[in-house]
Amino acid sequence: MAVRKIKPTTPGQRGKIISTFEEITTNIPEKSLLRSKKNSGGRNNSGKMTVRNIGGGHKKKYRIIDFARDKEGVPAKVSTIEYDPNRSARIALLVYADGEKRYIIAPNGLKVGQELNAGKGVAPEVGNSLYLSDIPLGTVIHNIEMRPGAGGVIARSAGSYAQLTSRDGKYAIVKMPSGETRMILITCKATVGSVSNSDHALERSGKAGRSRWLGRRPRVRGVAMNPVDHPMGGGEGRSSGGHPRSRKGLLAKGFKTRAKKKASNKYIIEKRKK
Repeated sequence: MAVRKIKPTTPGQRGKIISTFEEITTNIPEKSLLRSKKNSGGRNNSGKMTVRNIGGGHKKKYRIIDFARDKEGVPAKVSTIEYDPNRSARIALLVYADGEKRYIIAPNGLKVGQELNAGKGVAPEVGNSLYLSDIPLGTVIHNIEMRPGAGGVIARSAGSYAQLTSRDGKYAIVKMPSGETRMILITCKATVGSVSNSDHALERSGKAGRSRWLGRRPRVRGVAMNPVDHPMGGGEGRSSGGHPRSRKGLLAKGFKTRAKKKASNKYIIEKRKK
C-alpha cells in the first residue's frame, strides 16, 4: 500500500501523488453484491439545492459491505482484495465454507487465501471479528460497534484504528482515532487490526479535474462573496472577514457545537485533543 510520485510531464501531473494499487488483486467486482447508486447533485425531492458544491462525477456502483460480521462459527477465505469507489479503504471479498460471499473492510496486512472467523472463541488475529470482552487489552481494532449487533461504525476509513485499553464491568474502555477515550459495551464487536490503505493521506490529486471526477464542484470562499451572500463577505480590498463562521452564521474553528446535555456524554471519559 504505497504511493508513487508522477513525473511532471504536464501541469496536471506536476505534484500528483497517487496509490500504486499493488495490493488490489482484481478489477471485476462480485456482481451479486453490487447495487445501483443514484447521485442527487445536492438536491432534495423537490429539486431544490440543499447541499452546495456537489454534482457530476463518475458513475459508481455501491458494494454491500458486511459491517456486522454476524455470520459466526463459519470460516471464510479471502478471495480478492478490491478497490471501492465509495470509501478510502480497500475491501476484501470473503467466501464462506457454505458458499456465501460477503465484502468486508480490508485490514492492513490481509492476504488472499487467509482464513477469517467471527464470534466467540475466535483467535485475536488480523481480520477476525470478536466481542470486546474477548479481545486482549492493548489490541489495535477497527470497525467497532456502538450498539450490539448494529454493525461497526467507528474507525472505518483508510489507515484509522482504535485501541482497547481496559475493561470496567460491562464496559470496555476504548481510545478512539480522535484521541477521545470512551466506554463501549463489551457485548459490541470489533475487528482486529488497523484499516488498510494507510498511505491514503499522502495522496495529492494534482489538478482540479480529479475533484470533478469524484463529484466535487468548485467551492467559493466566504470572504470572496458580497455581504448579502455570506456573513464574512464584503469589505474594502482583501479584508479577513472577521471571526470564521458558516453561511448560516454558525461560528467555526474552535466553537463547540456538541450539546452540553447530550445523553452519551456520560460514556466519554476523556475528550478528544484540541
